Formats: sequence, structure tokens, C-alpha cells
Amino acid sequence: MNREPSWDIYRTFAAVLREGSLSAAARALGLTQPSVARHIEALEQAVGGTLFLRSQRGLSPTDRAIALQPYAEAMLATSAALLRTATAGADAIAGTVRITASEVVAAEHLPPVLTMLRRRYRELSIELVASDAIGDLLQRHADIAIRMVAPTQQALLARKLGALELGLYAHADYLARHGQPKVIADLARHDLIGVDSIGDLSRAVLDALPGLEHSDFALRIDNALVQLAAIRAGFGIGICQVAVAARDAALIRVLPDAFSFDLPLWVVMHEDLRSSARHRAVFDALVESLAAAGPQGVAIG
Repeated sequence: MNREPSWDIYRTFAAVLREGSLSAAARALGLTQPSVARHIEALEQAVGGTLFLRSQRGLSPTDRAIALQPYAEAMLATSAALLRTATAGADAIAGTVRITASEVVAAEHLPPVLTMLRRRYRELSIELVASDAIGDLLQRHADIAIRMVAPTQQALLARKLGALELGLYAHADYLARHGQPKVIADLARHDLIGVDSIGDLSRAVLDALPGLEHSDFALRIDNALVQLAAIRAGFGIGICQVAVAARDAALIRVLPDAFSFDLPLWVVMHEDLRSSARHRAVFDALVESLAAAGPQGVAIG
């Protein structure tokens, strides 16, 4: 090729990476399979190398394709951000705002505020990414992020809302069967629910539970919503946000004087969006709603 590939070719490349086959990418993009194949061939010619290896199981990306993947994803994120910005004027509370939040915050805290926003602004649409991964606001993977760690990037508008307190909880039925632990050491004799992968947060939590090891947990799940569901089902004792547990009378706090862990709570937005009425309306609503979550650890700082 004597010229730079068109945007459509990069979009097709990203779709094939994501879907794993030409046919699946074609369905996702609304194209024919031969068109997708031509796009990949054109990009391979442009970069001077093979991007995918064909097999009976589909397509496997080469090292070259894997190296290009973050750039393709950044292009997609930028394109989506451009479209969201263009969907409404800066003074109109209309168009789309993309929010990212942890799974528990997205499921347990955000539905009421999103409902309020929908009732108040009928022309406003919300895209919600429920993920414990930290999205890059500078790359515009999202417009607004609710985070449990302090932002480190520049060019961000951030509000700290205090902390979300975590405690140990079990369903009343479980405690009726197994009894209440009296001290931390008693936990080793109980059915414990925790994470599977060990990261910085899980190490800090284990440090707050001296004497317990990763192997002491009877159920290990990296998905926080599934952990919460297991606690509610009476499987055993696990860690839950105090504000969330307070809504369920069947969840009983265990060892409240021995274990309490605070997660900092931040609402963060790219500073370029502060002049956008719709982004500012959503940002302010999130700050107000999360700050009013009650005495269980959330307050404007």
C-alpha cells in the first residue's frame, strides 16, 4: 500500500482481535466475511508482516498483532469519545456519558442515581462499565470514573468522598449453624469467602486478619458481586461494604471491633469535560449521591 490504511481497516483489525475469527468480526461490524479478510490483508501489506495465524480453531494473533493491539484499542476509545462529545452541544444536558465503576459500586450504589438522572434529563444516555479494572480517562476509555484508589494522572478533575468501610459479614442462617467467632483466630474454623488472585488490596486485607492464610478461604472468587452473593446465600463469612450490608437485615457483622478496612472513594473526570453541561451534571450527581450514602463511611472530603 502506498498510503496509510483507512480507519475502517484499523476498526476491522480490532474487531478480529476481539472476536477471534473473520466471521464473528464480520457479524459484529455488519460487514461480509470477504470484506473483513480484505481489510486484514491490506493491513498486513501495510505493516509488512502477518498479523494472524489461521487454524481450524480460528485466528491466533501474532506477536506483531499483539504489539499493535493497545494502539488499536486507543483509536477505538478516542473514536467513541469523539462521537459522545459530538452528540450534543456543550450547554445541552443531552447525549451520552460513559461511566466506569467497580462491580459492587455499579450494582449496589449507582442504579438509584442513574434512575434519577434519567427522570431528570430525558435526552441523556449513560454507558456504564462495571469493572474492577482501572480505566484510563486520559485515553477516554470513560468520561467519569468512580475509583477506590487516588488518581495519579494529571489533567483530571477529582473529588474525594472519604472512604467506603469494609467489614466481615455472614448471613444469620450461617451464624445460627456455626456460631459467632469471638476473636480473629476463630475465623480459621469457619467457612471463609475471599479472593482467588493475590494483589495489593487482598494482601492489605490479609494483613488486617493476622494468622489467616490464602489457603484458609473455603471459597475463593475474584468477582466481588459473586462474593457478595455467596455471603447472602449463607455460604460463610466474607468481606462486604458496610453501607451495602446495612440494607439487608439478614447480614450480620462479625468481629466489628477486630476488623474494619477503609477504601478511599474518588469521583474523577477529565478536566476538558468540566465545561460540558451533561458531563458536569452527571459528575455532580454522582458526588452528591455517593456522599449522601449514609454514615457508613462516605462523606465529602
